[in-house]
Amino acid sequence: MIFTQYYLDCLSHASYLIADDSTGRGVVVDPQRDVAQYVADATAQGVTIERVLETHVHADFLSGHLELAERVGATISYGDAATGIGFAYEPLADGQRLSLGAVTLEIRATPGHTPESISIVVWERADDTVPYAVLTGDTLFIGDVGRPDLLSSIGVSADELARRLYHSLHEQLLTLPDDTRVFPAHGAGSACGKQLSTEKQSTIGEQRLVNYALQPMTEDDFVRVVTEGQPTAPGYFAFDAARNREARPILDEEHPPPALCLDDLLEAQCGGAAVLDTRDPMDFAAGHLRGSVNVDLQGRFSEWTGDVLDHDTHIVIVGNPGTELEAKVRLGRIGFDDVVGYLDDAHVALATHPEATERSSRLTARELETRWRDLPDLQILDVRNPGEVALGAIPGARPVPLPKLVATLETLDRGVPTVVYCAGGARSAIGASVLAARGFTDVSDLLGGFEAWKAQTGEARPDPPVASEPPRS
Repeated sequence: MIFTQYYLDCLSHASYLIADDSTGRGVVVDPQRDVAQYVADATAQGVTIERVLETHVHADFLSGHLELAERVGATISYGDAATGIGFAYEPLADGQRLSLGAVTLEIRATPGHTPESISIVVWERADDTVPYAVLTGDTLFIGDVGRPDLLSSIGVSADELARRLYHSLHEQLLTLPDDTRVFPAHGAGSACGKQLSTEKQSTIGEQRLVNYALQPMTEDDFVRVVTEGQPTAPGYFAFDAARNREARPILDEEHPPPALCLDDLLEAQCGGAAVLDTRDPMDFAAGHLRGSVNVDLQGRFSEWTGDVLDHDTHIVIVGNPGTELEAKVRLGRIGFDDVVGYLDDAHVALATHPEATERSSRLTARELETRWRDLPDLQILDVRNPGEVALGAIPGARPVPLPKLVATLETLDRGVPTVVYCAGGARSAIGASVLAARGFTDVSDLLGGFEAWKAQTGEARPDPPVASEPPRS
């Protein structure tokens, strides 16, 4: 058997190539949108990718099922509870088996994260007593289970799905032998759960012992436990879930967007295009085009861009030379395809046109203390997720998760000095750039984030300031 896991760190996404090496027949499960790696690996191993198996209609990325169907002629399959699919696919029923030769795949309906969710049991030989593995999609994670609340906006209640998830776990997955390996579709950092492990695989037996959601409890207790404390879902999730059902354009992962001179970029910006600066926040702070938004290409670039830009926004990229294709592909992974170009020779353009550039402010924790003493009405925004805030926060800070920041702008005071912070400084740099681009006149972000604040003050949750005095170390 050929069994390869592909892990995309920036989206915490796992996909799989499974094949029988004696027959050369294979499948890809939950592919990312840029599919060249699957095709290359299959070709190198003499494998024909016959089918794309989707464990569910994904919301956190755009899947590569259409790309693989076009590239290699693969059949696309979902569980037979899938609805609203706008292209040709072959539904798979609970209990159905797919033979690749000796290697056999068994479909198990495991609704809960979504109504159509399936898991795929992998048998190295059809008559084995213990399966090699189970691919659990977003039903069972390492250390967690799939959140059941993402479809509440379209009329499917979290309570209903959580109850279906409970039965899927106990009747379809926990009935597998303890030695069965568990391979999920996501790991730590994904917004599809609240405490996913950094481990990439586990076993049914291990999860039975250590996964909080699999401990003995009533169905009602399970519903309560898995629906509370979920991270804020990025706004693009609903767009991606709809887009994954559609016959959309194929991603071009080989050609960069067109190069633009500064005048053309500024014209596009005046026409409503977002200028997306993908450089390191320190480089951005030292000088950037006025009105641009900074999302570092080295972080969770596509997810965080999707938090602060709309999916239908024209995007112009400013970045380090040679990164423009990577930026375009990574945006394409969440369906943000409208990249109209990139700034040619960005460093030269920024250095030679100071009238179009500005700097931004970044404060150390000590500088924040000093500034708060001088400006007791300082507006402090915490762009972390609710679960992070619950463990400690700067007193008086307003919690505004990054995915909710743009929608909250009209409730904030653009004229009041503002400081944005997160856990370590990555999301706050994004948030501060969004505020500055939207007309906030005095914005800073906190270097090192809440961790730096804790180190400076010596407390996880300092007492609120008395008589407008800042907390002291």
